Amino acid sequence: MRMKPLMSACAIALAASNANAGLMVTVEAGGQLTSTQTGVTEVNFNDGTIGSYTDGTPSQYSIFSQSQSGSAQPYGIDSKFLSVPNPKRNGSASFELDGEYNYFGLYWGSVDTYNGIEFFLNGASVGEIWGGDVEPPLLADGNQGSYTSNRYVNFFFNGGDTFDSITLTSNGFAFESDNHAYGNVSVPEPGSLALLGLGLAGLAYSRRKS
Repeated sequence: MRMKPLMSACAIALAASNANAGLMVTVEAGGQLTSTQTGVTEVNFNDGTIGSYTDGTPSQYSIFSQSQSGSAQPYGIDSKFLSVPNPKRNGSASFELDGEYNYFGLYWGSVDTYNGIEFFLNGASVGEIWGGDVEPPLLADGNQGSYTSNRYVNFFFNGGDTFDSITLTSNGFAFESDNHAYGNVSVPEPGSLALLGLGLAGLAYSRRKS
């Protein structure tokens, strides 16, 4: 099924633990390397820093300019990228923002089921997604050489919900990403997207990888 160009072939509506909260995840078409949202703050790591983020861990990440042992440069990216954790596997890195926002996006490289993103507001978790939760069209098979497992992923909080920090976790070899973006945007109406996986409601908020 062909979707509107802004979003690719998939959108998943997920209900948060708070009945008034909601998180919608969309996956861009293969080859889209940056956010399609306007007015957002971007962090591309090209200067070797985490830009406007504040390191809340501290420093449980690396910034590489090319693939390393245990950390693959995301497919389609020819510049510096973020790799979590530091050292190579089994850990988390937290990044604090300068305010509250309803949108986050990142180019997610060689997605694996053990890669996870958790969102926080004032220290409380408000949403969690793991690599396997966004299939399809994003396949969490760790493929380093195909857009099937390297895509730009958008996270929209609706209903007035927001976050002020993110935590990236890998329970295996690294969680690689690039071209992060965050801001306050107009959240797409679920009715304008092809909603899949409604039976997964709440799954991403209760699932924890060990």
